Amino acid sequence: MKASAIARLLDAELEGGADPEITGAAPLDRAVSSDFSIVAKARYLVYVPASRAGLLLVAAELRERISDSRPRIVVDSVYGALTELIPRLYPERGPEAGVHPTAVLAPGSVLGEGVVVGPYAVVGSRTRVGRRARIGAHVSVGEDCHLGEDVVLHPQVVLYDRTRLGDRTIVHSGARLGVDGFGYAPVGGVPRKIPQVGDCVVGADVEIGANVTVDRGSIGPTEIGDHVKIDNLTQIGHNVRIGAGSIIVAQAGISGSTRIGQGVTIAGQVGVNGHVHIGDGATIAAQAGVFGDVPPGEVWSGYPARPHREAMRAQGQVFRLPELVKRVRRLEQEVMKGQSEG
Repeated sequence: MKASAIARLLDAELEGGADPEITGAAPLDRAVSSDFSIVAKARYLVYVPASRAGLLLVAAELRERISDSRPRIVVDSVYGALTELIPRLYPERGPEAGVHPTAVLAPGSVLGEGVVVGPYAVVGSRTRVGRRARIGAHVSVGEDCHLGEDVVLHPQVVLYDRTRLGDRTIVHSGARLGVDGFGYAPVGGVPRKIPQVGDCVVGADVEIGANVTVDRGSIGPTEIGDHVKIDNLTQIGHNVRIGAGSIIVAQAGISGSTRIGQGVTIAGQVGVNGHVHIGDGATIAAQAGVFGDVPPGEVWSGYPARPHREAMRAQGQVFRLPELVKRVRRLEQEVMKGQSEG
C-alpha cells in the first residue's frame, strides 16, 4: 500500500512529503525502506534516528519529540491503528471448505455451510458446527457440542462433551475445554471424585491461547463472556464466571467458583483463590495472590494481594530490612558494651 492509502485507511494525515510504497511491518531496528515501524512509547524514540523504516506510525503524544523528516502518520492509538492496518498488509489465506478424507464425523453431527475439517479431526455425535468454522488437524470435538459461526480451532485442540463456543471464537493449539474440574471429597480416608456434570460455555469473539485449560462446571456451567481474551498456559477452574471484555495474561490460575467482572485485567502468573469476587474494571498486577474480594475499579498487587499503594509501601519496608538489621545489631553491641563497662 502507498503511505497515503494507509493514512486514508486510518482516517489520518500523511506528513513528511514523500509517499513510499509499504509492503510490511518491522521493528525500528530491523525495518527497511519498504516497511513501516511504530513509535508507541517514549522509550523507543532513541531508535528512530538510525532506523531505515520508510514510514513511521507515531502516537500523538510523541509527535513533537521526533525531529526526523521521513513520512509519518500520527494517530491517537498506535495499537488500535494496527488492528486496521495489519490485516490489509498481511491478508489471511484460509483453507478451502471441505472435510479431509481422514476426518471422522460421528452420526448425527451437523456441519454448516463452508466448514473446514482438517486431517484426523474427530467430531462427536449431535455436535453442531456453524457456518465457515475451521476445525484444524487432530482436533477432537466431543458429543453434544456447539460451535458458532466462524469459530477457529487450531490443531490439537480438545473440546470435551457439552462445550459451547460463540461466533468468531478462536482456540489455539493444545487448549482443552470442558475438562473435569478438580473436585474431591474425603471418603473413608481417601479423596473420592465428585462427578463433574456442568457444561463449559464460551461466548462470542473470545480468544483462548495455547495450552489453556478450562474446566467444566461441577453443577452448573463454567462461563466465559463475550470478547474475553485468555493468554497461553492459563488454568480456569470449575464454575468460574468471567465477565465480558476481561483479559487474563499467561500462567494465571483461577480457582473454582470465582466471579470475575467485566473489563477486568489479570496479569501474568496471578493466582486467585476459590469463591472470590473481582469487581468490574479491576486490575490485578503480575504475580499477585488474591485471597479475598477485590472492589470494582481498583488496582491490587502483592502477596497476599492488597490495594497497590498499600502493597508498594509494604514492599518498601521489606527493602529496608537489611539496613534495619544492621542498626539493631549496632544497638545491641552498644548495649552490651555499656553493660560490660558498668
